[in-house]
Amino acid sequence: MAGYVGPIEKRTLGNDYFRQVLFTGRYAQLVVMCLQPGEEIGNEVHSNVDQFFRIEQGEAIFVFNQKERHSAKNGDAVIVPAGTHHNVINSSSKTKLKLYTIYSPPNHPDKTVHKTKAEAEKAEAEKHH
Repeated sequence: MAGYVGPIEKRTLGNDYFRQVLFTGRYAQLVVMCLQPGEEIGNEVHSNVDQFFRIEQGEAIFVFNQKERHSAKNGDAVIVPAGTHHNVINSSSKTKLKLYTIYSPPNHPDKTVHKTKAEAEKAEAEKHH
């Protein structure tokens, strides 16, 4: 298939992996994510990548540049412009946070699957060595 066509809400809600790339194009990448209760992505910055998030389940706190805090819940969208330090925190102690994100341009190798945050961190560390 040339692009991606699919039930994104269903794919997002059915995903229990920390990160799973669904589609990688030349200028955009579609990724589903699941954060366990209390889990966070960790502070990061993408100098040349804009990032769009859509929450499908749960509640999140987005932290921009270590000081701006924004709550987001099911149905909300968040855009993090390139160069913005950001963290995504699952603010629930009971519910998994399920979201999808679009990186523009792509940020991960095509078909990447990180089943856990630890697996994702290991891959990132290896990428930078």
